[in-house]
Amino acid sequence: VSTSHLQLAAFALGTVGWILCTVSMGIVEWRVWHVDNTTIISSGIAWVGIWKVCFISYLHVSPGYREQFCHKFSSYDSFIPHEIYAAQGLLLIAMFVGLLGLAATIFALRNVYMGITHKTLIAPFFLVGGFFYIFAGLCVLIPVSWNFYSVTHNQSIAFPPSYYMPSSPAAQEAGAAIPVGIVAVILLLLSGMFSLSYRFPMTANTIMK
Repeated sequence: VSTSHLQLAAFALGTVGWILCTVSMGIVEWRVWHVDNTTIISSGIAWVGIWKVCFISYLHVSPGYREQFCHKFSSYDSFIPHEIYAAQGLLLIAMFVGLLGLAATIFALRNVYMGITHKTLIAPFFLVGGFFYIFAGLCVLIPVSWNFYSVTHNQSIAFPPSYYMPSSPAAQEAGAAIPVGIVAVILLLLSGMFSLSYRFPMTANTIMK
């Protein structure tokens, strides 16, 4: 037990990192667009996510009320940029692989803290969990970095007319999903390194052999 404190910390960090990865995937605010024409987009702000784009409009509602309109992306939409397609696939992979890492770490910690047999599986499962954490972190890092690059270069998206979105914003900034994704990357990579650092203690019988 005394040799697995870092691995217990890895499980805690990996759990939080996996949750943040899942949260970032569901947040619509990946790219915040500021638009000049407020005829439809009343607030002048639209949120571009990896699954949909949303904005607030005062049209077709009672005075003093507002409504949020969202257009979901389809896999057949050719206008979607590559960084959004990549984010959709890689974050799903990261969520699945991160879950496998958590399962492997739980199995190893269970053997350590409950004194269960199969001790020879402890180190391999910590190593497997560490590799899964690191792979999941890299799967989150790629879309987060790519979308942040698109934001800093104010890249446009050719939305169809039915979306009521301009193809280019007046300005854009990184939304809440990107810093959440960055924190998820840091936690997943740290948990991976902690898991990989496990060394099974050498007993007297092992040394004699």
